[in-house]
Formats: sequence, C-alpha cells, structure tokens
Amino acid sequence: MPIDAAEALAAAPRSREITWTPEDVLLYHLGIGAGRPATDPDELRYTLESQLHVLPSFATVAGAGAPGVIEALSMPGVDVDLARVLHGGQSLVLHRPVSAEGTATATSRITAVYDKGTAAVLVLRTDVTDADGPLWTDDVRIFVRGEGGWGGDRGPSARPVPPAGDPDTVLERPVREDQALLYRLSGDRNPLHADPDFARRAGYERPVLHGLCTYGITLKAVVDTLLDGDVTRVRSYTTRFAGVVYPGETLRVRLWRGAGAVRAAVSAVERDDAPVLTDTLVTHD
Repeated sequence: MPIDAAEALAAAPRSREITWTPEDVLLYHLGIGAGRPATDPDELRYTLESQLHVLPSFATVAGAGAPGVIEALSMPGVDVDLARVLHGGQSLVLHRPVSAEGTATATSRITAVYDKGTAAVLVLRTDVTDADGPLWTDDVRIFVRGEGGWGGDRGPSARPVPPAGDPDTVLERPVREDQALLYRLSGDRNPLHADPDFARRAGYERPVLHGLCTYGITLKAVVDTLLDGDVTRVRSYTTRFAGVVYPGETLRVRLWRGAGAVRAAVSAVERDDAPVLTDTLVTHD
C-alpha cells in the first residue's frame, strides 16, 4: 500500500527554518487579488510597504518552503501520485499577529491518517515558533483518491450545521485569468495550477486555482467587510475545500456574522453557484 499509516504516524517531526520579507507579503497579497483599485487606501495597506498589514492567511505560504500538501507527500510512509491528490481542508490558529518579516522554526508531522474506503485522508500539522514563542499552528487535510480500503480509522464524520437564515453580507470577487500563475510564485508550484496537460490527467478541463488562493481571497473579504480592516483581530480560520475554481470565474462570498465569529460559504457564480468553500469559520476578537 503506498500509504503506510503506522509508519507515517510514527515518523519523527521534521523541522526547518523559514524566513520571509515584506516583498514576500506583498507578492502574496497581489496573488490573492489585493490592489484593486490600486490607489484605494484600503488596498494600499496590503500593497504598500510603508503601511503594510499582513493578512493572517499569509502564514500558509510564509517562508516559501515546501507547501503543506507537497510536504505531506514527502513524509515517511507516504508515496502517492500527485495527480490523485486533493487539498481537502485547511485550519489556521494564530497565537500572535503575523509580522511583515521574520525568521522562525516550522515543525511538521502527520497527526492522522484516515481510511475513507475509496480514499485516504492525511492530516499534516505544522507548528511555527520564533524566539518569543509560538506564532501559528497550521493543519492541512489531504485527500488521496484510490488509497483507502485497508480497514483503518475512518476519522470524524460530523460536520458543522450550515448557517441558518439569509447571510448578513453577500460579496462577489472576480478571479483574474492569470491569478493562479501569480499566486504560485508564493511557493506552491503544483503543475495542476499551471500545466493544461497535467490538469487534464488529474481530471480537470484546465488548470484550477489554488484552494489556498480562494482561502486568502475569502479571509480578505471577511477582514475588509466585517472586521474594519483590522488583520490583528483574526484568531483562527478553518475551511473545507468543496470544489474547484477556474481562473477567470467570479466568487460569490456569503457571510453570516455571529458572536466572535463569522461563518462563510463561497461558490462559483458562473457554474450555478457550485460550492467552493464550505464549513468555513473565522473566529476573531
């Protein structure tokens, strides 16, 4: 079996040093669509180094080392075809605001391997710390088609109850045709997002947008719309990737405001509101 659950879970954590600069942050912000309109003061805080605010989802690419999915596939006990891999979900917990530059230690390990019958799900946890203590904790859930069926733990099946009633806010965010080509410069060079032949081999009509790009676009919409543009108010952010986005499409972002939390659902407008992000929650101060 290409996934050896026992070996993956028993493997020693891997640590590496990561470093990032304001230029990395600026590139990430442009990669998720910041800077439109270019002279808007609310956008300049993402695109001008003299007043730079760091969107917390930058943590998912900080250091431009091995992105979570790629790193998980290089862990002991894991040997699978990248074309059969889907990014299933992402969770981020912020222990402190993310700075515009820094050096830290990222320590990663596989914390769970679930047998879903026709697929396997891997959970890779990365804890990032600097000299002053914990910065953030990142969980990546990876869905591997065709790798289940060994009789292992199926994992949790309960999902959050969908938000009730009409959303408090509905936004639309256009995705540029070249959005994936720009976003991949922040570190995720998976050919699924750029190579038409690879995308077809993986079962898609053309390259798809990175799930983490949609993740960043959505968090920016929450911060700008419901958190007064204050990136430091975000405490955690989790989502399930329910479908793909093709560059050039429009995202419809529905937001429900709660006590200390925002629920979100994101869909692709041009494909009859096909779900893109579900079970999405941002907690905040």
